[in-house]
Amino acid sequence: MEFEEYASARGQELVRLGFTICGDYQRAEDLAQIALMQAFRSWRKVQRTDDPHTYVRRILVNSYLSMTRRRSFTEAPAADLDPDRTVPDPANDIVASDDLWRALATLSARERVVLVLRYYQDLDDRTIADLLGIKPSSVRSVASRALGSLRKARQSHRVDERLP
Repeated sequence: MEFEEYASARGQELVRLGFTICGDYQRAEDLAQIALMQAFRSWRKVQRTDDPHTYVRRILVNSYLSMTRRRSFTEAPAADLDPDRTVPDPANDIVASDDLWRALATLSARERVVLVLRYYQDLDDRTIADLLGIKPSSVRSVASRALGSLRKARQSHRVDERLP
């Protein structure tokens, strides 16, 4: 498979994976672009692997984890925008209102990546471990900790709903 074929066949899937991991469509596009750019640079090497998509997916995940370590990742624009000039994307409202997205945002980058790869990409522990360069037991530990955090957030949310 040539790079152009791969990019057109799997590009949108990479953007969806990036969005599921980070929750921001623009960053997801950036992550997919970075992954494809790095794969293009060494496409001969990528082609020789058993599954090129696994290789490129690992590039995307590693890029996201690297991005979260940078100080600039937490910076957000503070400029006031004129609402008459922009057309809001209704999908952003849906995502912003979803409790699961808010709960996922409280997790660490590694915890979020493990849960997305396990439940969204339906990967097994060994594959996730290979993608992240850790042991399968570490994947289970991170997933358990992350699910515990989500349960705790869900319980505290239920308590808050009952308060006047």
